Amino acid sequence: MVEMRKPIRIAEAVKRVMNEVVSIGTEVIDLEDAYGRVLAEPIIAKHDVPPFDRSPYDGFAIRAIDSAGATGDSRIAFNVVGEIGAGFVGERPIGEKEAYRIMTGAQMPDNADAVVMLEQTVETATGFTLRKPFEPGENISYQGEDCKKGEQLIEAGTLIHPGTIALLATFGYAQVKVARRPIAGILSTGTELLDVSDALVPGKIRNSNGPMIRAQLDRMGIAYRSYGMAADELDHCTTVVKKALEETDFLITTGGVSVGDYDYLPAIYERLGAKVLFNKVAMRPGSVTTVAILNGKLLFGLSGNPSACFTGFELFTRPAILQMMGDTTPYMPRMAATLGEDFTKPNPFTRFIRATWEFTPNGVVAVPAGFNKSNAVSSIARGNCLIVLPSGTRGYEAGDVVDILLLGSEQGVREWTL
Repeated sequence: MVEMRKPIRIAEAVKRVMNEVVSIGTEVIDLEDAYGRVLAEPIIAKHDVPPFDRSPYDGFAIRAIDSAGATGDSRIAFNVVGEIGAGFVGERPIGEKEAYRIMTGAQMPDNADAVVMLEQTVETATGFTLRKPFEPGENISYQGEDCKKGEQLIEAGTLIHPGTIALLATFGYAQVKVARRPIAGILSTGTELLDVSDALVPGKIRNSNGPMIRAQLDRMGIAYRSYGMAADELDHCTTVVKKALEETDFLITTGGVSVGDYDYLPAIYERLGAKVLFNKVAMRPGSVTTVAILNGKLLFGLSGNPSACFTGFELFTRPAILQMMGDTTPYMPRMAATLGEDFTKPNPFTRFIRATWEFTPNGVVAVPAGFNKSNAVSSIARGNCLIVLPSGTRGYEAGDVVDILLLGSEQGVREWTL
């Protein structure tokens, strides 16, 4: 008997998944290994930055009061008493009409309170002359103007990118407390599947979903164990799923979630006692996406159709993985774009169109990436975003404003807003 399924809204499906996500712990790693990880503690400034008053330019450090009254017709002369390179300090305080030659980043000498850039001076035998007065504090980077000792700079749950690495290095974080990365299990189901290296035979297709999911996990830096391809045989599939759940933190299966006699994932969930969070979502493609949970571990049953599989991973699996690691911005960024061509299909369910976006003289324009049925592969390869067309709409014309979700973005957003 064919199972009747009631679709739920995407926002509700996302909520149900995220409500079941649990943290998988933390570890301490070396700074050089921290890129792409998620901070498990805030970054606290251990000292002021800059740690001293310094020059932001190559030039001369002077007392501003000594430049008072300088004009083009009445230039004021300064005597250079030394040079301060980055990493060095002046040998003595400067006096009246004295200056130090100073390099970018060098500490200001005692008594100096302004920096004159080289191009504002005329060289003399013993120093230089000025044609304008300077104010106290002009061209100085003051101690602590970037951040103060004890200030919280980055919160826990933030993805570590190159800028974060620079900040960690600045404050001497040779080791960093980060969230542990989960290990994923991957299983492709379907008697029709061939290995990538196999020759095509009638009725068969090559397994593209397994390699695609592995690449999506690679993009996130997530390790995985592949359990290969399983034919549509209930006992065997159940054994493999049980083994995978014992060895990994969560499991992604592709295929086997429709309502036909040869789709076994629902029966496997029942056999294992897994709680099904949902088995149909009001979306295209990927309406049969199914997610269950067993002993705190999520089972993502993604469609066997490549585009539906890809979309299901990005909407449900990816944010769940990030939340497992404590990431506070797990969702794909969204922005508005102008539709670059007509899309006339009605949308009884919310539709996610693989598309490309680019900046143009008329702003951000998004165009469908090609063939867009759920079994499409070519449009996945060409797309860099998903156009979101809400349910209940009757089609769109070029020039309409639509929402797009940005694929592959390093940093996400805090809330699911669609």
